[in-house]
Amino acid sequence: MSNRKAAVVIGLGIAVMLLVQSGDPLDSVRNGSPVWSDLGPLLRAVVCVIAGCSLLALGWLHGLLFGPLEVLRGPDDVGYIVEDGRSRAQAANAVRRRRKIGELPPVFPNGEQVAVFRGQDGTAFVVDAYCPHLGANLAVGGQVVGGCIECPFHGWQFRGNDGKCMRIPYAEKVPEFAKVRCWPSCEVNGQILVWFHCDGEDPQWTIPEQQEITKGEWVYRGRTEHFINAHIEEIPENAADIAHLTHLHTPAIASGVDLRYTNSKAWEFLRHDWKVEWEPESEPNKHCSQMSVKHALTVFGCHCPLLDVRVVARQVGPGVVFLLFNHSFLGRGVILQCVTPVEPLLQCVSHTIFYQSNIPPLVPKFILRAECIQFERDVMIWNNKKYISKPLLVKEDSAIQKHRRWFSQFYSENSPQLQYQRHTLDF
Repeated sequence: MSNRKAAVVIGLGIAVMLLVQSGDPLDSVRNGSPVWSDLGPLLRAVVCVIAGCSLLALGWLHGLLFGPLEVLRGPDDVGYIVEDGRSRAQAANAVRRRRKIGELPPVFPNGEQVAVFRGQDGTAFVVDAYCPHLGANLAVGGQVVGGCIECPFHGWQFRGNDGKCMRIPYAEKVPEFAKVRCWPSCEVNGQILVWFHCDGEDPQWTIPEQQEITKGEWVYRGRTEHFINAHIEEIPENAADIAHLTHLHTPAIASGVDLRYTNSKAWEFLRHDWKVEWEPESEPNKHCSQMSVKHALTVFGCHCPLLDVRVVARQVGPGVVFLLFNHSFLGRGVILQCVTPVEPLLQCVSHTIFYQSNIPPLVPKFILRAECIQFERDVMIWNNKKYISKPLLVKEDSAIQKHRRWFSQFYSENSPQLQYQRHTLDF
């Protein structure tokens, strides 16, 4: 239960207790004279309301100062312009219908359904969601039995480490071929990550462990989640699109995320300055790339060195990014960005922040909120743009083409292509 809900429950409980109390629970300690009963019903109600509101305010303040930041956006919440009395969902659907898709690269494993569970020893396993017997979803009503997951339909039990069926309650013998697909996975940095290769190859690299998280020196301070209506490659490509930072992310975060108003003259006195470099890494880490960012803030044209921040964004594979923060005064931490394909043109992007435990939680929460605002500006672009396979570039855009060559290693000849199909004559 959240602190806010707990405060409401406690406040209501105290209010009810005091209102129905017939004795003198608040008698004066010094002379024993009745105090509470002399207030009358109306004043008692006022005191109870004040007490409840105070508890609610304390719960809110505690959450603000010490609780993690949680920002979870739905697929239609961000990146669309709502006009003419339409709902957000209607505006989003209208954009999806009329937007041109473009000639897309291969798509990633959208639509795979898995069941994730922990064995009784705490080990995490990932298996196909559907039981091969009659198709029940193991993730909906399934039970953990030792290191197995039990099907909720007929009780078949599948071992987590290899997917083999270990028990069929009503059968004399378990067939050797009875098994469910087991996905290669790892649990690192507080996350469970799954390996997918369209050719079925084994994992070719590992996700690095952030030692500060493992040792407890950096602690969880919040998470954001967004759904992006774009191809997965569009998201990391922003790291190499250096020019967009100056145009899209220079306006102050206080000017918001709606790109129609971010360049408002009211916030011209506050500007973000960026110096960025992007480079792929060499063997044996050719699956990695790095973006180095130097951020500065100017107020009325004056540089504020106290808010200079250096960020190193290291991408590992197509879907994981480590954004490492290092500041002499504000401390050190990391934001873990994970991109999970949901549909061919729908990606779920999460940002999870871990920060020094001895730094007040308000600092990493502010950093995550600022990152969230800047990211939602990108979302508005992604949700409405077309992918151009052969873009018109100038020499200052050379890093974009370099990034596309680097990212192409995550496709193979058997990578699936998006199939188009029209069932009506609507255009």
